[in-house]
Amino acid sequence: MDSPTVLRRRLGSELRRLRERTGLQAKAVADTLRFSATKISRIESGQTTLKESDVRALLELYGVTDESELRQFISLTRRSTQRGWWHDYGDALPDWFQTYVGMESDASRIRAYETELIPGILQTSDYARAIFRAALADRPDNVDETVDRRAKLRLQRQEVFSRPDPPAVWAVLNETVLRRPVGGSEVMRGQVLHLLDAAHRPNITIQVLPLSIGAHAAMSMPFHILSFSDVPGHVVYIEALTSSLYLEKEADLARHEIVFDQLADAAMTPGESVSWMHQIAKERY
Repeated sequence: MDSPTVLRRRLGSELRRLRERTGLQAKAVADTLRFSATKISRIESGQTTLKESDVRALLELYGVTDESELRQFISLTRRSTQRGWWHDYGDALPDWFQTYVGMESDASRIRAYETELIPGILQTSDYARAIFRAALADRPDNVDETVDRRAKLRLQRQEVFSRPDPPAVWAVLNETVLRRPVGGSEVMRGQVLHLLDAAHRPNITIQVLPLSIGAHAAMSMPFHILSFSDVPGHVVYIEALTSSLYLEKEADLARHEIVFDQLADAAMTPGESVSWMHQIAKERY
């Protein structure tokens, strides 16, 4: 079942298609309906929950009169307002991260470049707990409870691999990610062994980017590229300390795809990466 996040993106994509078909600019739509330009942008990128009244107003403006088509749009709107499973973790999940979790749960392909940590979808419970405990060092109240909740959410995110059509995950990890002893040697050994198990799955590719390559195009920022089987386009996700960015402009997408391909070309091959991880688990952890 599609998540509300992906349904909102699908709805937004369809509304953008209708607007472009009528030849209307986003500003003209905003002015006509007394919406803000930001609201139109957020609707079309699937970043906001739509009211039925807003959808009906947009469809009327775009000349949609077929009753069957109208019913389909209203049905999609209602389904997109339902709560996703991750909303049960609202106390432990930042608002700005909820969109990513929703997208991840329905992505058909996830490409991730990480400089400091294992992607959440590939983390062990102990590794995740160590990450969360370090992140909460400035908030001593209820740390154990919050760490437990966040770790439980992280593991539940990994249930996407139990889907009949699990996502294809391609992770390029900076060498330092695997050399940093998060949680200590035992925790890190368990994490590396978990990655080795994951790397043998047909839908998971892991590559290690060696420090020896020197400077490269993505030194300043890790990023994820998410693709969907039934929603056009991709989304680039960039996470900061207290917020995140979702990029969908063609130029931004093209740039990040080029850089990801460059990183994959510069990294060890998947086979070499597996051998290297076996070696580091044996020698370091």
